[in-house]
Amino acid sequence: MAVLAKGNLFPAQIEREIFSKVKGHSTLAKLSDQEALPFVGKDIFTFNFSSDVSIVGENGEKPAGDATVVPVSMQPVKVVYQMRVSDEFMYASDEYKINVLKSFADGFAKKLGSGLDKMAFHGVNPATGTTSSLISGKSFDTLVTNSVTYDESKADENIDDAVALVESAEYESTGVALSPATRGAIAKLTANGARKYPEFAFGATPNTLGAMSLDTNATVNTDNAIVGDFKNAFKWGIAKQLPMDIIEYGNPDGQGDLKAQNQVVIRSEAYIGWAIMDADAFAIVK
Repeated sequence: MAVLAKGNLFPAQIEREIFSKVKGHSTLAKLSDQEALPFVGKDIFTFNFSSDVSIVGENGEKPAGDATVVPVSMQPVKVVYQMRVSDEFMYASDEYKINVLKSFADGFAKKLGSGLDKMAFHGVNPATGTTSSLISGKSFDTLVTNSVTYDESKADENIDDAVALVESAEYESTGVALSPATRGAIAKLTANGARKYPEFAFGATPNTLGAMSLDTNATVNTDNAIVGDFKNAFKWGIAKQLPMDIIEYGNPDGQGDLKAQNQVVIRSEAYIGWAIMDADAFAIVK
């Protein structure tokens, strides 16, 4: 089966599945738009117009503007995902192999989606949960200074306060990302003995909160909520080539010799990048 040669790409239909599933498992992918990302990365230029337009009389002198142009770098980082399967995989039918690869693609997509959130929200290596120097200074937690102190009894007001901070910077708040604990706190809020937000009860999350798109995800944890202009001030993308290796020898994942355990490793890599265009377009409840 040709797709199993070392370094080949996933079959086209499986690669398409990976990209469609990533959007279902990443809060950032749900709230923002994907950007075309070259393998070598790209610079996205932001224009800042601080002063307003000026009235000029006939033959009057036209004042200088103070617009600035700043490039924001969107450089991809390499991420790796792999799993062990029985070496019977190598001798099975093509139909069986495709089914295994689809299961692998499903897991890869989930981990790729949650990995984007963890890296961009918190600047951590998803595998270890610790800060990564490879993505230092690129996360919401390190760049966003607008913040609201969380009060469980006023979780809804906290979000309104965060929206106000975004709007004071002349941005529109298009989305809100909630931690599960914050979603639960909103569900418990009452007024006159009745739930204020019954649409949040019993683990439910509506698709919108006011005029904003909404998502709840454990990847937000360590913060309570992140609010802002996700549609315009955050960009992400994946360099669209997903190499796949079938490894038959050695100990590529630290789990023991493959031959001794009659196993092979399916490994894939992806190059994923993101950019926060202006930190003032966001606020964190924490």
